[in-house]
Amino acid sequence: MNTTRDTLSLDEATRRIRVDHDLLLTRVERLSEQQLTAEYHVLSGPLGDFCESLHDLVAHVLMWDEINLAVLSEAVAGRSHWSLDPRWETPDAGRRLNRGGVAAGRHIPSPLLLHRLVAVRDALMDEFARYSERSWAEPGETPVLADGLGELARKVWTVPGHQAFWHAAIHLDQLTQAAATQ
Repeated sequence: MNTTRDTLSLDEATRRIRVDHDLLLTRVERLSEQQLTAEYHVLSGPLGDFCESLHDLVAHVLMWDEINLAVLSEAVAGRSHWSLDPRWETPDAGRRLNRGGVAAGRHIPSPLLLHRLVAVRDALMDEFARYSERSWAEPGETPVLADGLGELARKVWTVPGHQAFWHAAIHLDQLTQAAATQ
């Protein structure tokens, strides 16, 4: 398990996010509502086991990605997103966000949740396409971007104890397969 703080290139970060989302989408796209909400044990994350079904996992990944997309948007605008405040960067706060995001997702019908998964994946790909390798790697002028956009993205898209820009693959126990995908 690689836990180094190496900032990945923009191309590699984009590839990982695309592969990660495509892996999840391929796993769930043809399943019925009943199959998506059936008991399914995903790998416990660093903050505990809070997903009881694939539907829950989709909701969890979406919450994570939408928060992180907002982190980048706010940073580019020169602001620090609320989730970067130290009060939110604790195991307890993370656990509560995870449980709350999954609980909220349970109120959304699976077809809408899957529509949202595709929309968020597309939004992420569009957002990452706006950057250049230079803007990704160079430090910015605001405190939130002092280490660079790529370093900020790496920070927020890293599940503790794992490689950056993988999430669904970790929970689905398919990280080795996903990492090998070119």
